[in-house]
Amino acid sequence: MTMQEMTRFLLGLRAAGWEEKKINDFLIYIESGNEKYCPKSEENKE
Repeated sequence: MTMQEMTRFLLGLRAAGWEEKKINDFLIYIESGNEKYCPKSEENKE
């Protein structure tokens, strides 16, 4: 992924209403595969 694509990706997540911590955790999950950082469905949050 180029820097331009990454920037658009991050701006898209922000536009979708994601908070910075959620974005950072998602990027950590993508790179590491650590399930601790996997995004959770809003429906399953309690």
